[in-house]
Parts: sequence; structure tokens; C-alpha cells
Amino acid sequence: MSATAPAPASAPAPGNPHRAIRIIKIVVNAGVGESGENRTKAEKVLQMITHQTPVATRSHSTNRDFGIRKGQEIGAKVTLRGAVAVDFLGRAFEARDRQLDIDSIDRNGNFSFGIADYTDFTGMKYDPQIGIHGMDVAVELGRTGYRIRTRRARSRPIPHALRSTPAETRAYLEAQFQVKVLE
Repeated sequence: MSATAPAPASAPAPGNPHRAIRIIKIVVNAGVGESGENRTKAEKVLQMITHQTPVATRSHSTNRDFGIRKGQEIGAKVTLRGAVAVDFLGRAFEARDRQLDIDSIDRNGNFSFGIADYTDFTGMKYDPQIGIHGMDVAVELGRTGYRIRTRRARSRPIPHALRSTPAETRAYLEAQFQVKVLE
């Protein structure tokens, strides 16, 4: 017999395949709070982890206490979609020992968590030139038809039928990624 196939990107829903939950996008953010060498190192870490080119994030306002000006580059982020997102999420949960806190899931079924150091990922070794850099991972889940909010013609709010509940998100994570949701 052949080995088991990897988990599909969406959970099969009994009855209607259009009710299956899927990953819409994943945003991986590394905020360092300053521009310069630290931000460049954070970009390098994101590129090593995600294999995508990161973009700079800019401050929205001036904060003199922290020495931040409006428009200053203070971090980096990467947006992942499709099969790349599913692969990254599997590796990210492995770095978190396949555990997620129940408070990480919001009322719309989306969730986020942090990873303290890039060396938590399998195969990553500490580089003294880079140092220690963590990241935040935000995952947005939905169903087929979720594009209704972003389409150009007749965009409208997402109906409740297309959103996933926290319970559905929990069941999806347990089935697809063998994640234990901590109470």
C-alpha cells in the first residue's frame, strides 16, 4: 500500500462541498520597531522561512517616545495563499508543538499566534549574523464565495453563512493539522 497523502487544503464538509472551510490567506509579520539593520535581518528571516519576498511595513503615526516617525519602515511581512500557505501552516504548527490556545481564535473563526524564534522551525539553525527574531502568524479562514467582500463589482459584507465559527475552526485544525486546542 502507498503512504498516506498529505492533508488537503480544505476540510471536507458532509453533504455540500461548498461548505468546506479553507485557508483564505496567512500573513506572517515580523515587527522590530525600528528601521535599519534589524529590519533588514527580519526580512531575511521571513524570506528563509516562507521562501517568499517580504515587503516593508510602515508606521501609521509618529511616536516620539519610541523615536518612530510616520511612514518609517519598522517591520516586514509576507502574505501566503494556496498550497504555499497550507505547507507553511503545517510547519508553523510543528514549531509550536501542534498546540494552539483557545483564546487565539476570534469570533469569525480566524486565528493568530506567535513564534518566538525562527530556529523553532525544523531545519533552521541559529545564525549569529541574524540573531533572534520572532514572528506573528495571522490566519484567515472562510468558505467558497468569500471573495464577495473584495470583488470590484457589487462588493458587500460577508454573509454569516460564509464565515466559520470558532467551533468549526477548531474541528478543521484538529482534522487537517492534528492541532490540540488548549482550553
